[in-house]
Amino acid sequence: MSLTVAGVLAVVILAVVAVAGGGLLTTLVFRQVDRGDHVAPTDEVDSVEAAQQILRGGAWIGALERTAIYASIVAGWPEGIAVVLAVKSLARYPELQAGKKSAAAERFIIGTFVSTLFACACAGLAVWFRRSL
Repeated sequence: MSLTVAGVLAVVILAVVAVAGGGLLTTLVFRQVDRGDHVAPTDEVDSVEAAQQILRGGAWIGALERTAIYASIVAGWPEGIAVVLAVKSLARYPELQAGKKSAAAERFIIGTFVSTLFACACAGLAVWFRRSL
């Protein structure tokens, strides 16, 4: 398979969409989750939004996660998804255990799923587009 300018451009544009768009989508999902909570956050019931203070650096980690997942799929190495998710989970485990707050764990799971699925969708489009040229 030869590389064309259109193919390379599509892969690069979809990479930017995966990284930047995934961050925006994740933020929108978090807002929707917080809006769906009918109980006001207290010390006992904490919101997903309040959990952001516990899981600092989430936006940067999410961007790196989407970049790595996108690159893994486009490179034809889907096993990279498992590596990325394992590294992220192991790195966050102490914070999730120490916090003992369910909202932090919920934020971690929701953010990871939204981020991963969006990066996979963009990478799938890139692979499809590259093959169709």
